[in-house]
Amino acid sequence: MIKFSDLQPGDIVIADFEGSQNEGIVKALNREDKEVCIQTGESQYWFKPADLHAIPLNEDGLKKLNFESLENANGVKYMKGAFRILIPKKGNFSDFEMWYREDRRHIKQPISLHELQNHYYSMTKVELNAD
Repeated sequence: MIKFSDLQPGDIVIADFEGSQNEGIVKALNREDKEVCIQTGESQYWFKPADLHAIPLNEDGLKKLNFESLENANGVKYMKGAFRILIPKKGNFSDFEMWYREDRRHIKQPISLHELQNHYYSMTKVELNAD
């Protein structure tokens, strides 16, 4: 389950519908009824937060969002435009740095893909998606 307050339009999550799990994008939020509109493929459905699950942040998720990677002596650097993520140990997303211009953040626990998208948006004022 994802907390309703953690979701923003554009976030990528897993939606569970009658036992079938599909990746989708948050299209809209109904704050009054605490429902989330998720687009999966060509369809859009409304879900309760209890039916939504986070996708752990990993290299595959970053590649899906068109990050480029570069291994160096400090670890693996992921880049998208001027936004950077530095993972000191390849594959270990539990302690890393991200920065955009002067805004630097040190993340000390594993986060999900939608949380990265929310950090990216708060730092750049641009949605992070596959485009």
